[in-house]
Amino acid sequence: MSNSPSVAPPSRPPRVSPLYDPRVRGWAYQILLVLAVGLLVWAAIDNAAENLRNARIASGFGFLSNTAGFDVSQSLVPFAAASSTYGQAFVVGLLNTLIVAAIGIVLATLLGFLIGVARLSPNWMLAKLAGVYVEVIRNIPLLLQLLFWYVAVLSALPGARESLSLPGSVFLNQRGLYVPKPILAADAWAIPLALGLGLAAAIAYRVRARHRQARTGRQAPVGLVGLALVLGLPLATWGVLALVGADPVTVEVPVKGTFNLRGGLQLYPEFVALVLGLTLYTAAFIAEVVRAGIQAVSRGQTEAARALGLQPGPTLRLVVIPQAMRVIVPPLTSQYLNLTKNSSLAVAIGYPDLVQVFMGTVLNQTGQAVEVVAITMAVYLSISLVTALVMNVYNRRVALVER
Repeated sequence: MSNSPSVAPPSRPPRVSPLYDPRVRGWAYQILLVLAVGLLVWAAIDNAAENLRNARIASGFGFLSNTAGFDVSQSLVPFAAASSTYGQAFVVGLLNTLIVAAIGIVLATLLGFLIGVARLSPNWMLAKLAGVYVEVIRNIPLLLQLLFWYVAVLSALPGARESLSLPGSVFLNQRGLYVPKPILAADAWAIPLALGLGLAAAIAYRVRARHRQARTGRQAPVGLVGLALVLGLPLATWGVLALVGADPVTVEVPVKGTFNLRGGLQLYPEFVALVLGLTLYTAAFIAEVVRAGIQAVSRGQTEAARALGLQPGPTLRLVVIPQAMRVIVPPLTSQYLNLTKNSSLAVAIGYPDLVQVFMGTVLNQTGQAVEVVAITMAVYLSISLVTALVMNVYNRRVALVER
């Protein structure tokens, strides 16, 4: 009987003490850091509350339900000095800030893209004019530009009797801009519903067309079909409502009277000056972002498109801009955030935004600085985070995917 060589059992790795495990230490350090920060925050809050009690200053958020007692010049929701509360004043200021930020972002993006493309135009005059605009506008402080539009331009306009008449039944005077006002009937809710359904159908068709193109290589008229769905459904809904009843949407046109204008929608000069200043100022920075993004695309892409017979317009729209978006979107997000935060300068020209209404009038009347400042900071932080989240999602969609 042969003796087989004995095999030694595999040795077990030595046990490592949890104190020397980097993962355990990492979690321990993070927990200690969170506890330390939480302790500091609690100590700061407790100290502030104690100081407020000693100074006999009211604290808490109960003041939001107290009657405001002041009026607001521009409000998107009903607001009355005698019955509205400080909480409703906060909502009014927030909505005014959001509407300025939304309009400014849309207009600044459109104007910025046009000027950015114009800076690279082969037309010498167009490129130089765009360059002068960018260099002049972005090197003048925004506050000075807001004061220029409000004091030097809008305040110098004629009075209501001598209002400037613009095309489309639009009037301009010292009291602001008067435009036609749409008046919705009771059943007009079906039109925005049809618009939403058309937009959802256009997105679904685009996704289906992309999958079909990936499988078969056949292209579909996504643009035309999407435009027909987005515009066709609301127009068809409007026609059906007009046939079965009254017109769902009527337009009230401003009319010049003896002493004033009657009817229409009045856009106050503070609102017009703020939107103009924010749009023109931010558009100059967006134009530079667009120019840098276009120049980041290799010239070989343009030459290849020209070799395939594409004209300059389709080349820019179909080849260059889609590739440039991966460079444009990150700094574009910063410009959107800057525009939203810069809207707080509205207090300089008297526009009733969140800062002017809440941190101005409400803070002066209540004296609760800690709560008012904390709420205002939280609002601007939330708006910035939501904007950054939306833009980051879009950035991931346009970014190049490595294969």
